[in-house]
Amino acid sequence: METEKKVWWATLSFEHWKFVVAAVEEGLCYIDREEQPYDEWLAWTGKHCRGYTLVQDPERMRPYIEQIEAYLKGQLKEFDMPLVYKGTAFQEAVWRSLCKIPYGETVTYAQIADAIGRPKAVRAVGAAVGANPLMIVIPCHRVIGKDRTLTGFGGGLDLKTRLLAIEGLTVRDGVVEG
Repeated sequence: METEKKVWWATLSFEHWKFVVAAVEEGLCYIDREEQPYDEWLAWTGKHCRGYTLVQDPERMRPYIEQIEAYLKGQLKEFDMPLVYKGTAFQEAVWRSLCKIPYGETVTYAQIADAIGRPKAVRAVGAAVGANPLMIVIPCHRVIGKDRTLTGFGGGLDLKTRLLAIEGLTVRDGVVEG
């Protein structure tokens, strides 16, 4: 008998933001800001988790949510949870590289392209960063423009600024100082 595959999920509220957090049996697979009532979340699961049943289960998600909350409160610098990458091989290479950016530091898209051995793929790196399904945990907020300006962020630049501030970085007029 085949076991039914499930995506467990719950919401997390922090300050004035609300997030959808989801996991499969193997680990955390999705976290994003809940802007539209689950539209992006449902589209993502429809594409990446076909055949899975969605189950809202705050208790099952508690270990993940507790770590994310601790990070958001400035009490955790490194996540210790299994992650499940659901993307192309190129996207996953970019996401793994993002996980190597130290807490409180930033890199550029070009630096990520160099790190994965694809120095001319800066735009493709930008697209892969933008497709990151695990915001916060895979720290795409640590990627900035080569002139130190904030660049696009799926959660909005207000959240990106806040995440960088949690890590001790200052943003003034859209530029990361330091």
